[in-house]
Amino acid sequence: MNNLIGINKAKAEELSHKLNLLLADYQLFYQNLRGLHWNIKGREFFELHLKFEEFYNDAVIKVDEIAERILTLEGEPLHTFEDYLNHSDIKAEKGITNGIEGIKIIVNNFSTIILKEREILTLAGDAEDEGTASLMSDYISESEKTLWMLSSYLK
Repeated sequence: MNNLIGINKAKAEELSHKLNLLLADYQLFYQNLRGLHWNIKGREFFELHLKFEEFYNDAVIKVDEIAERILTLEGEPLHTFEDYLNHSDIKAEKGITNGIEGIKIIVNNFSTIILKEREILTLAGDAEDEGTASLMSDYISESEKTLWMLSSYLK
């Protein structure tokens, strides 16, 4: 049996579950980025303050897109901090003021996120869910480029 958009209901439910895990990760990632933006100190302050803002602005857009995709699949997006903390593989970072340490945290967070995006992409292909596949494909391309750039920054 298919849902309103023609996706098998069981597969849509599995995709919604995996998207909720990604949503939780993005929410923790967003908060980490806000904390880094607010608390960064040192010589790289100006460039990293702006870069962290760019990253959190992107993350908040993705949070909304992921939640709306879950709804499109007829699921219910997680929406409490308790849910996010219980379902995220990203840990909340606190009191980070060093730019290099902040970049390393972002690299680790992106590495966690990209693995989930790849898993969801595979599931979406299996479910013939072009909408989710397209979203994940775009996210993966962006994440790969960002990880390359951040890795270059750390060298």
